[in-house]
Amino acid sequence: MKIKASLDTIILYVQSVENLKTFYARLFNFPVVEEYDSVWALLDAGGAKIGLHKIGEQYSKKIKGNFKVDNNTKIVFEIGEDINQVRTGLIEQHVLMREIKTFDNYEFWLCDGEDPEGNVFQLKQRKIASAL
Repeated sequence: MKIKASLDTIILYVQSVENLKTFYARLFNFPVVEEYDSVWALLDAGGAKIGLHKIGEQYSKKIKGNFKVDNNTKIVFEIGEDINQVRTGLIEQHVLMREIKTFDNYEFWLCDGEDPEGNVFQLKQRKIASAL
């Protein structure tokens, strides 16, 4: 059996739904399409949605101080704007951003950043073919 599927939603388990909802809505202009108290928010990220789900109380009791996630997931956002300008603008808003990079024979510029809880995201901008 072959299943035809498409990505609908990525859910991040977070300490502060409100904080991350504000981060993604304000900086990336993702509209909030659904929310429930302070335990759930759903943002429209273009081709898919980002769900923010408050972590369970049994886990949150173990957290001391500022929460930083440690996982191996990265959300990639393709942008149409100049990646240098976007990176600079995010840094000016105190978002932790790494250096811009690319690879040989790769069509994109890449730049990783972190949201307030340490979730890694990547900006991806297609390289413009240089005029000959």
